[in-house]
Amino acid sequence: MRTKHIKFKLFILLCLKLLAFNTYALDVNISKEMASIEVIHNGAPVTIQRIQNQSNILTGGFARTSRKCPPFCIQPMQVATGVTSVAEIEVLKFMQSKLNNGTGLVIDARTPDWHKKGTIPGSINIPFTVFDHSEYHPQLRDAMSKLGVKLKPKGNSLGGDLLVNLGLKEDNKSPWDFSAAKDILLWCNGMWCGQSPRAIRNLLKQGYPANKIYYYRGGMQSWQILGLTIVIP
Repeated sequence: MRTKHIKFKLFILLCLKLLAFNTYALDVNISKEMASIEVIHNGAPVTIQRIQNQSNILTGGFARTSRKCPPFCIQPMQVATGVTSVAEIEVLKFMQSKLNNGTGLVIDARTPDWHKKGTIPGSINIPFTVFDHSEYHPQLRDAMSKLGVKLKPKGNSLGGDLLVNLGLKEDNKSPWDFSAAKDILLWCNGMWCGQSPRAIRNLLKQGYPANKIYYYRGGMQSWQILGLTIVIP
């Protein structure tokens, strides 16, 4: 009962914020069709929009143009076969649909110290190093459970093997059950950051379906260049 009450209050807050926001127009919209969007971050509604100060400039580390490579090398647009690379509009549409309806997750794949400095609203922090582990590691098991993935039960595989032998089922040697896997969108610090690409490649090695993975190459640097909302965890 308490959980339902909290969800109802959050829904009312979200509606009130939308009503309040629609009472005035923005000068700096996200696109011609989109002024802002709403997401839930840590249980509270957050409005994502662009900074309205048209004299605002980027400062700090994300204003830098050059970093030593390796490790900070420019990443390819296509991180892996079958994985969809996206830009900001697609990220926001992913949030509006898959994130807000519970079928998708946005993953900040950076280390916790980066995450604490500021993150994209709606993201959860799963450091890229977690996906380096084997299926026996508790951190990987916990991360996979958040993605809707669980380990296959041991034993009782006769039925499944029979279907494989009859050619009625693909022989999937992964120890994970991806039947309820969520669509996931991973990002890190930008087009020079290899953290989310490494996480994606390790997820693919685990057997995660490539068509359920999205890669936001621009990451935090592009997000801030465009003046989009960030939150401090």
